[in-house]
Amino acid sequence: MELKEKFIHRDLSWLEFNKRVMEEAADERNPLLERLKFMAIFTSNLDEFFMVRYSGAKKLLDSGYNRKDQFGLYPQELVAELRARIETLIKEFYMLYTGSIKGGMEANKILFLDEDKLNFEQKKFAKRYFDTTLFPIITPMAVDQGRPFPALPSKTIVFAVSVIRGDKTHLAIIPVPQAVPRLLRVPSEGDEFAFVTVETLIKAHLTEFFKGYKFTGSCLFRVLRDSELFFDEEYAPNLLKAMEKELKKRPTARVVHLQVAEGAPAELLDALCAGLEFPKEDVGFVNSELDLTLLWEVAAAVDRPDLRFMSFSPAKIPYENIFERIKEEDFTVHLPYQSFFPTVDLVAAAAKDPEVLAIKMTLYRTNEDSAIIKALMEAAKRRKQVTVVVELKARFEEEKNIQWARDLEAAGCHVIYGLAGLKIHSKMTLVVRKEEGRIRRYVHLSTGNYNEKTARLYTDTGYFTANDDFARDIADMFNVITGYSLPSPWKRVISSPHDLRKYFFDLVDKEIAAQKENKNGSIFAKMNSLEDPQIIEKLYEASQAGVKIRLMVRGICSLVPGVEGLSEHIEVRSIVGRFLEHSRMYIFNNSGAPRVFLSSSDWMSRNFDRRIELLFEIAKTEIKTHVQFVADNYWKDNRKARRLTAQRHYERVSPDGHFNAQEYFINHYTR
Repeated sequence: MELKEKFIHRDLSWLEFNKRVMEEAADERNPLLERLKFMAIFTSNLDEFFMVRYSGAKKLLDSGYNRKDQFGLYPQELVAELRARIETLIKEFYMLYTGSIKGGMEANKILFLDEDKLNFEQKKFAKRYFDTTLFPIITPMAVDQGRPFPALPSKTIVFAVSVIRGDKTHLAIIPVPQAVPRLLRVPSEGDEFAFVTVETLIKAHLTEFFKGYKFTGSCLFRVLRDSELFFDEEYAPNLLKAMEKELKKRPTARVVHLQVAEGAPAELLDALCAGLEFPKEDVGFVNSELDLTLLWEVAAAVDRPDLRFMSFSPAKIPYENIFERIKEEDFTVHLPYQSFFPTVDLVAAAAKDPEVLAIKMTLYRTNEDSAIIKALMEAAKRRKQVTVVVELKARFEEEKNIQWARDLEAAGCHVIYGLAGLKIHSKMTLVVRKEEGRIRRYVHLSTGNYNEKTARLYTDTGYFTANDDFARDIADMFNVITGYSLPSPWKRVISSPHDLRKYFFDLVDKEIAAQKENKNGSIFAKMNSLEDPQIIEKLYEASQAGVKIRLMVRGICSLVPGVEGLSEHIEVRSIVGRFLEHSRMYIFNNSGAPRVFLSSSDWMSRNFDRRIELLFEIAKTEIKTHVQFVADNYWKDNRKARRLTAQRHYERVSPDGHFNAQEYFINHYTR
């Protein structure tokens, strides 16, 4: 069997995932403002795909490389397939937007108004905003022999303008300012929400920027650039400085996607493609607003609770002192249904507690105005030993993480920027406290980031323990990352890049043996992505031995389920819903004595080979039972769940299903 028959290409699978996001936007059972958010998420996702995955495939093709990849496709096959799928997706997306979405907005009196649809008061209001806010900050840029085509950062929306003086035509570029919101709400009557986009206002007043010249035409366009960073980490003397140097190249990197509003004058389109060095035949034309991430602004600005998901407050974990609570017994927090506060409180309490000697923590992604960052800084100022591993290579968080690293260093923290050749993706905290003449260590491990904002939007599980074996393992992990040390044999955790793949293989092999001996081999795995060919082959082997395998994979899935003789005992489902499914859990039946694991790791090659990840086993009976309860209810979902077929398409588990696992968990934890 050829590779491309055994595997779904990871990039094609990712486009299928984004299609599921679009389907949530199309689903009229979702409240309107939530549908707008799904539209914005689709746009943001596709932008990142262009800037990272498509740009990488195109670069490989342009280099002349002509070998099959690990999924069995040549570069030219992949790029052609990606182009076709993307073109279809974008067409469907804008049909949805101009049809059902705009229709729903108008029915609920949420309006985007063109200049000619504004009444007298609205025009006066908009003109005042243009004169006092927009005009002063906009900088038109001429393009001629002495003034080359300007560098336009990724995601910039821009006007190309043609003007004439005498008998000579001139080209000018006007970027839409990103320092102001893209939407201006204009006065309206009653319960109407009327908006004008910034680009609509600018277009109505373009001539004001070119006094003494005759305006002859304009077009609106948007660029996306290659955003992958390339530098030799092994030979970089300082990772932070090397990253900063590489980031400066992003605004001038190759354009990988050019969107242009339909109706662009031919001469302007030619000038654009020449200035951006972009092939004209690859231009994407759009018959509506560019960059529909602006729908985030609409969803935030419209005060209509009836058009949103019903709000809820995460359930609180009862305790008075976080250290006493952890000492009492291991416990978990299931986000976003339970409060993220214990995670923040562990670091904040450690910062203030005079008995705490040291805090060690990994940071991959965090939020603005982070209470955790503030607590770490406070701890350092109180002369505690604070070690923070800030992963500079977290994609699209690089600049933010560089600033966090500098701020933490300035506060007195010892900051590690990461390791050459590896991303530190594990989420772990270690607090060292002096108690009754001895040292006690407190540990927090998580499937997700230390981010207070996404803790309300992502499903994740945090684990708290004061177990000595866990503490020793995590202390060893930090020594490996921060110094020169090899870990002692692990007692409670398994780590990549050295041990994780083999450990999973061994667990699968045990299920194969159990199936042969007792006919009870089974595996449940929940993750974001399944892409690693080696572990897929191992799962195929288990299926062929009769092991029942249930996979809950939100995003990329390169495994083909349900193929006779290959994977007929494997079922794959995906849940795309109100919350982003981010938790990773792995359950192996182990001949009726299940082994239950949580992890920061997906089943992707990068997680096994190029990242430091953690897998940890749950030993406490009550927590094991709870994780299995969570897994079972995810599998019961027939409202948001979709099934991956042997034909490589996703279909709803039940077209009219009523059990929504996420809604169930809200009620379960908060009742």
